[in-house]
Amino acid sequence: MERTAIVLIFTLALLVGVIFLQIYLSKRESKWPGLVLPIIAFLWGLLYPLSTAVPSEGVTVGFIFQMLLIWLLGNIPTIIFLAIYFGCRGKQRRNKQLDKMNIQDLD
Repeated sequence: MERTAIVLIFTLALLVGVIFLQIYLSKRESKWPGLVLPIIAFLWGLLYPLSTAVPSEGVTVGFIFQMLLIWLLGNIPTIIFLAIYFGCRGKQRRNKQLDKMNIQDLD
């Protein structure tokens, strides 16, 4: 029981740390640092369907559906990282536009 609690706390701390890292990278001036974690998560998500064994009866519609579902579930972190990225970049873009308007008002 104690070991499970330690692993759970460590996992949650790691998850929170990765989310804060994504927020930090997304708020950078350049857009590329904020895209590093989504790209890594996407490439990692591509590996999940590749680890699925092909059934003995061959490739069927059900197998293709299963592969697509595994790929979608494997890319949930990618979707979360991209949502954080676009949320932070949207605020940055809005603030830049407000700064431009304020500078034009001063002229």
